[in-house]
Amino acid sequence: MTQVHTARFSIGQVVRHRDDAFRGVVMDVDCAYDGPAAETGGVDPSQPFYRVFALGDDGGFVAYAAEAVLEHGDAVLLPDDVGRWFTHDAHGHHAPLDMRLH
Repeated sequence: MTQVHTARFSIGQVVRHRDDAFRGVVMDVDCAYDGPAAETGGVDPSQPFYRVFALGDDGGFVAYAAEAVLEHGDAVLLPDDVGRWFTHDAHGHHAPLDMRLH
């Protein structure tokens, strides 16, 4: 029997790493880990993994994170961050400036 995972986070949603390593916006979702098996770091590779356009002290970067380490971000983006890095719509969805919102 095949186990089906439903992603908790959607594209454009603000998330944060549970250890406060970064905050950012979901750009893409993989239904399971999409990389070399040896690089999972002990994390269950069968859970959804997310590409997150993240904000750190040095600016923006792309993080690849397991669902288990992400939490809803609510309003964790500062207004300056939103204006500098993202576009957003009336529903609270965000996208990097160079990407169109769906």
